[in-house]
Amino acid sequence: MSRKKTVQRILELEEDDLQALCEAADAAILDGGGFGWITPQGRQVLERYFRGLLLVPERMLFAVRQHGVIVGCAQLVRAPRNNESQAMCVTLMHLFVAPYARKCGLGTQLLHEVENAARSMGYRVLNVDVSATQTGAVSLFRKAGFQQWGTHPHYARIGEQTVNGLYFTKLLDATRAPFPHPFAEDPRMTQAEASSAPSSSRALTLYPAIDLKDGACVRLRRGEMNDATVYSDDPAAQARAWCNAGFKWLHAVDLNGAFAGQSANVPAVRAILEATTVPMQLGGGLRDIKAIASWLEAGVTRVILGSVAVKNPNLVREACRLFPGRIVAGIDARSGHVATEGWAEVSDMQATELALRMQEAGVAAIIFTEISRDGMLEGLDLEQTVALANTVTIPVIASGGVGNIEHLAALRKAAEHAHGIEGVIVGRALYDGRVSPAEALKVLG
Repeated sequence: MSRKKTVQRILELEEDDLQALCEAADAAILDGGGFGWITPQGRQVLERYFRGLLLVPERMLFAVRQHGVIVGCAQLVRAPRNNESQAMCVTLMHLFVAPYARKCGLGTQLLHEVENAARSMGYRVLNVDVSATQTGAVSLFRKAGFQQWGTHPHYARIGEQTVNGLYFTKLLDATRAPFPHPFAEDPRMTQAEASSAPSSSRALTLYPAIDLKDGACVRLRRGEMNDATVYSDDPAAQARAWCNAGFKWLHAVDLNGAFAGQSANVPAVRAILEATTVPMQLGGGLRDIKAIASWLEAGVTRVILGSVAVKNPNLVREACRLFPGRIVAGIDARSGHVATEGWAEVSDMQATELALRMQEAGVAAIIFTEISRDGMLEGLDLEQTVALANTVTIPVIASGGVGNIEHLAALRKAAEHAHGIEGVIVGRALYDGRVSPAEALKVLG
């Protein structure tokens, strides 16, 4: 199975993708809706439409693929710049999947990814309207937690029939779903069930840490490269073991890359991607758009930007624009002050200040690590983590210091009062056997 992303934002259309998109649109129109046109418009009209759409700053085009071929799309439409009062709103339009690609869950994936892209860009209200005849789309929106707020009795004219229109809205800051939502990886739970779950019962995601140094899987103490314990010389096998233990995500860091400023454990990362099927987030040495794009194309689900967040915030903004929902900021701190360059340098900037800047830049989530506790097994810095989670409106992943199951229970309890806490990264305690995967998942879930 290919690891290539199923849903992506389209910034330019190559000829093959354009042809596939036009074919999907034609099929949807002939099927009776989902795109607005009643009759097929011809290939030239569709080509001009989609090419022109990419030139409109207020519109963002997202496509969904099946076996690598575009089979549907959706648009996010922002309010014009002169409408500042509705700058927090974004409208979903023309979401459709071609008839020949339906009943595979692609519509749900497309809606989920577009919704999280809107959230990661700072929008708080997602609006959509649809013809009442589009029963599949209506069901999709309702299951995804959209609220119907109105009905238009003269919404559209199809042949000799006037049909109703339904208006839906969803408050994105109420769901606080990270990207991709961990529940989306579990086929037993739908997005609607995840969104409607009460905060007291919401699960936290456990990210097993795979720190790579010289091609091996290691753990550091307090971020010191000369104080490393080697746990496995086969990172791919270790990754498979974590997947078999029930973890739904992997968290990998290229430690050599963090110091060198460029990826240094490429074979090990690629081996992990080949050996596993769960999503993975990767950090360490990613300092330019080319490197970010390369790993996302290779199959990494999210990239983590650390030092560059402080030294080149414009790059972070550009990455968030190009890859909405797939950029995470790694904020590492010593006593509240941001550390960079593989934790070798400490700046004067407060972690909360950087978090707010990263939220404004459009990152999907923040990973917060208190370096003085990392690898020490003495417990998370819950005070700083809670303060950070209550400062920003994007998800926060805790890291640094988990040493036993009680530490995870304490985080679970803290998350009831800081709903922005989405999960936790655990390393040494898992490798040493101080925390069993089954027990950890039970406590967090």
